[in-house]
Amino acid sequence: MADSRPNVLMFMTDQLRYDALACNGSPVAHTPNFDAVASRGVRCTDAFSQHSVCGPSRVSMLTGWYPHVAGHRTLTNLVKPYEPNLFALLRDAGYHVAWAGERGDMFAPGVADASTDRRGFAITPIVLTEPSPFGPDDPWFAAHYHGRRDGGADGPTLDFDEASVRTAIEWITDGLPEPWCLLIALIFPHPPFVAEEPWFSMHDRATMPAPAPWVPDGKPRFMQALRTRYGTGDFDESRWAEIAATYHGMVSRADDQLGRVLSAVDHAGQGERTMTWCFTDHGEYLGDHGLVEKWPSGQHDVLLRNPLLVAGPGVAEGATCDALIEMVDLLPTLLDVADGEARHTHFGRSLVEVLADPSKDHRTHAFAEGGFLLAEGHLLEQARGAYAPKAAQQHDDPVSVGKAMSVRTHTHSYVHRLYEAPELYDLVDDPYETVNLAGRPEVADVEAALRAELMEWMLATTDVIPWDKDPRFEPTMLELFAR
Repeated sequence: MADSRPNVLMFMTDQLRYDALACNGSPVAHTPNFDAVASRGVRCTDAFSQHSVCGPSRVSMLTGWYPHVAGHRTLTNLVKPYEPNLFALLRDAGYHVAWAGERGDMFAPGVADASTDRRGFAITPIVLTEPSPFGPDDPWFAAHYHGRRDGGADGPTLDFDEASVRTAIEWITDGLPEPWCLLIALIFPHPPFVAEEPWFSMHDRATMPAPAPWVPDGKPRFMQALRTRYGTGDFDESRWAEIAATYHGMVSRADDQLGRVLSAVDHAGQGERTMTWCFTDHGEYLGDHGLVEKWPSGQHDVLLRNPLLVAGPGVAEGATCDALIEMVDLLPTLLDVADGEARHTHFGRSLVEVLADPSKDHRTHAFAEGGFLLAEGHLLEQARGAYAPKAAQQHDDPVSVGKAMSVRTHTHSYVHRLYEAPELYDLVDDPYETVNLAGRPEVADVEAALRAELMEWMLATTDVIPWDKDPRFEPTMLELFAR
């Protein structure tokens, strides 16, 4: 009897803003393939990542744990062999787990081999890193902007992403054993901001939306510090437009690659029995508040809102889901789809019913976190090149990257910082979180309620108890007590 469980395609971009897709309301984006997934599935408007940095966010999705549960708050504490992860659980459930390409920000050594049936490249990338064409004193260098690059002789530059996509297409075409789970984890549109034609010139610089303004009152200190250290606080509209247009070109390149993968699935005759997930790890400032990139304790909506799209078996068609979702929900959802079983305490909630009927409620609050303790100076980021000033900021002023936690509803976001003053934003009237309302009498009840929710969340998720019990005594002691 044929296995009726759907295949699972996970197309994961890096640093993709929610508002960089046309289906999410962007007036300038060119993303027909992302939009097509939304039109035949569910577009989620209030899905949130649990961390604003790559590794911690991805680990959270794979484990169903919040970053603080097992200390997965850094780029270097990855999923250990003794910790649970989604891919291993899907493999145990009988799925053929494939990972096209290999990102080094999820698994500790040995875990990828133990959790996948195949991984790496069938097509070897030619370009892995690209030095900046600008000198360290050039403003473009600080902004992670590289500009136009040359394409390959037979199409797109054969970089990490293109090699991953070609690998995935080759595997699909040759025939992956069903049911399969295939992860394609891209680097784009993560900086440096760079693209080849036709994507570099695809977006008119004159039509780029202006970034959110800088309002300094009540903001965490890292924001002004980075504006000063990188010089981006002095950028004019034309510079931000150039960066934004190049970024959108990178998004369009990823969209084109998505379309090619989906075509391969269709040509293999598996389109109707494949569940497609499009999502990212976190977002990008892209000029908002005079900033680019992200920050470990950044809790802004543009960093945490995830452009989650889901389509395929069991998913409503052409629907919008406004329910609050956390990306830790990925693990229990896919285990439900796979008839798999978690063997650990996690904090995700299955989306199976919500995806079938997007009018259903799901969560009342969404939580995120980041940053470091002052005593963790030895764990702060180390970096070279354009990232060196960012790392230096952390070491020079550890308070600016101090621990922070946030909670969101449909109407407000509240950020509690261990070493700095709190923040409260009205997401209805101020969606880019420019005016900090914390401490104002007229919103005191809202602030107190959200602070209490953070306390309840921490109490409920502080740790997890392994399900495998340790014997309390050595056998000799058991024999002693039995006498």
